[in-house]
Amino acid sequence: MSGGPTIEEFTASARAFLDANAPRREEARAFTWGEGSDNVAMFEERDREAEMEVVRQAKDWQRTRFDHGFGWITGPVEYGGAGLTPAHERAYLSVEREYRTANLGVFQIGLGMVAPTILAHATPEARERYLRPLWRADIVGCQLFSEPGAGSDLASLQAKAERDGDEWVVTGQKVWTSGAQFSDIGEIICRTDPGLPKHKGLTGFIVDMHAPGVEIRPLRQMTGGASFNEVFFNEVRVPDENRLGGVNEGWTVALTTLMNERASIGSMGSGETSMYTRILAMIRHFELDGDPIVREMLADLYINSRLAGWTSQRGMDKVRAGQTPGPEMSIGKMALVANQKRMIDLVAHVLGPRIQADTGEWGTYAWSQLLLGAPGMRIAGGSDEVMRNIVSERVLGLPKDPGIDSKSAFRDLKVGTQKD
Repeated sequence: MSGGPTIEEFTASARAFLDANAPRREEARAFTWGEGSDNVAMFEERDREAEMEVVRQAKDWQRTRFDHGFGWITGPVEYGGAGLTPAHERAYLSVEREYRTANLGVFQIGLGMVAPTILAHATPEARERYLRPLWRADIVGCQLFSEPGAGSDLASLQAKAERDGDEWVVTGQKVWTSGAQFSDIGEIICRTDPGLPKHKGLTGFIVDMHAPGVEIRPLRQMTGGASFNEVFFNEVRVPDENRLGGVNEGWTVALTTLMNERASIGSMGSGETSMYTRILAMIRHFELDGDPIVREMLADLYINSRLAGWTSQRGMDKVRAGQTPGPEMSIGKMALVANQKRMIDLVAHVLGPRIQADTGEWGTYAWSQLLLGAPGMRIAGGSDEVMRNIVSERVLGLPKDPGIDSKSAFRDLKVGTQKD
């Protein structure tokens, strides 16, 4: 950006800000098997009080960053951003890693998926109303897409929105909604014209999660925690100015969110050096570092993880450069899931029955939380089957699945028999 600070000037100002507002990280201690926590859960399982404390700390830190010009570095100035380049953002994040700050993971969906969609598709009034508060952490956003009968087959969703003057009345159910319990707004896709083909009769909206008629229920997972929710909408009224994109053009809106979601998910775990350190220590503890099968499995995991990291980096550089993430981001999502399976297979091979029975031995049964949580990632952000279809059709140019009916009216379809 012409007229903006150089990277060197910006980095110096970032360091001055962090010096004044956050303690430096202590020099990392080398990992020692048997010391500290052996928790390796895929999802943090917190009680309500602990969860809200994490949210409070995250909000406090994001507001501090935002108020000093480091909260939305690449965002448009008119909506509260700093209007700088992706290079400035990378420079700041590089410096911030040297300091001990709050975990901002609670904003991954709101800022990584919902906010970009609002910026791309919302009315000027909605952009003005929601973007700055989202990035300043005055409000938190969630994503309301999946339904009991329309998970991977998102275009078969049945939650409906019916127009009533300058408002829409939303009725239906959503499921697997992360963070709904502490969110203030949600991006929802509804069916607005069942007389159109299933991909064409959808519309996106921003809905108030505190509005009358919204009910949030936690979903218990096989890990024992409840990180997700099902959300019910009983004639919830949404103003038309909260519409995203044109009427019946919600599929385009959904794709914008999904591509940002897959970019975000695909970038997870590309640099899990601490996890590899822990796995290597486990292998050595059980004296299997000379075992040829274990060595081959470890090498396979490491090589594929590095490749996934480089592929993800190319995709994220494209996003940070202001380009719309494309279908190639689905490759990152598939790679993440495949590498998680490689990791689980290796750990299970090393631990054997120790991963199934809790003997109290440090660093053994704790891995069951990762084993039980990992399958959720095969669904999150689009199932493996959907990812393969996207790559085959939009990257490799193969023909669409012949089972997709893209011409019949949605009301004439047998919902649940179609595939995306």
